[in-house]
Amino acid sequence: MSKGIIGKKLGMTQIFNEQGQIVPVTVIQAGPCVVVQRKTSAKDGYEAVQIGFVDPNGGKRASKAEKGHCEKLGVAPVRVLREIKVDASDAAKPGDSVLASAFEAKTKVNVTGISKGKGFAGVIKRHHFAGGRATHGSMFHRAPGSIGQSSYPSRVFPGMRMAGHMGDAQVTVRNLEIAKVDVENNLLLIKGAVPGPKGGYIVIKQEA
Repeated sequence: MSKGIIGKKLGMTQIFNEQGQIVPVTVIQAGPCVVVQRKTSAKDGYEAVQIGFVDPNGGKRASKAEKGHCEKLGVAPVRVLREIKVDASDAAKPGDSVLASAFEAKTKVNVTGISKGKGFAGVIKRHHFAGGRATHGSMFHRAPGSIGQSSYPSRVFPGMRMAGHMGDAQVTVRNLEIAKVDVENNLLLIKGAVPGPKGGYIVIKQEA
């Protein structure tokens, strides 16, 4: 079975480990979450649980569709919904709580989030091109250079690295270590950085 929870990124800080070394950690508001829907292979074609991040405002900002979806399943309205794959033997049902206590320190997790959007970026920032020389009359500095051949094949191949939209994409960082679990405050301290800005929602999954 897969353990998973929705978290809200609060920022980064530092803690000391058992050896007295400083460890950079990301503080995650891990829930509380609630199981909204149980999906089965018989009805939906796959096994998963749909969980929602419990809204401290009571779901006031949830859309009409989100409110209707939750009311139909007998769950309080939630605005942030995610799906976690599970085994057919999983007994989760709508209304069950998903808390930070499901995780333990020193275990590895995969964190999925939406990266920070950088807007339209050039090839140096987006693809780490070296660029041209800056002096001696050079007129080639931050341009991409050649993007193909002339008469043959007379086209640009798909996947050519060029300037364009950077960031704002789903990113998964694997095998991050949970440094500390604060059950009382529903906090997870994860070693290192996780995708997304402060206040962004992420999914934390631990494969059993």
